[in-house]
Amino acid sequence: MTMDQLFSICSGLAVVGWALLIFLPRWRWTERLVLSGWWSLALSAVYLFLIVRFMPGAAGGFGSIAEVRAFFGLDALLVAGWVHYLAFDLLIGAFEVRQAKEHGIPHLLVIPALVFTFLLGPIGLLLFFIIKSVRQRKLTGVTS
Repeated sequence: MTMDQLFSICSGLAVVGWALLIFLPRWRWTERLVLSGWWSLALSAVYLFLIVRFMPGAAGGFGSIAEVRAFFGLDALLVAGWVHYLAFDLLIGAFEVRQAKEHGIPHLLVIPALVFTFLLGPIGLLLFFIIKSVRQRKLTGVTS
């Protein structure tokens, strides 16, 4: 399997996971696979394989931007970095859905945060916490 193929497969799996979170958050298979963290663990296993197989002896490192550029110059490690993002962002999306359910936040309010988390990770997480905070203030009647 080529790195391009692995990139496409992992990206496709992540998109399916995100679609389940956005469109079918209460479906039992979404709960079993994505909300449980299993989907992210599957991507993490791919990440582990790539790191174990290609990181030893790789050029570069994490001490400077030049070292990071050199490290990700190898396609396999670039795919590993991408899969790292896919696994963690999806895990954060699952966290957002679980937290919303726990705190009584309507799913429609969470969808923008999920889309931003999917596309821009930390911005979506920040948006989710803003939504959660505003919603909790409205429910408790707390004002500034």
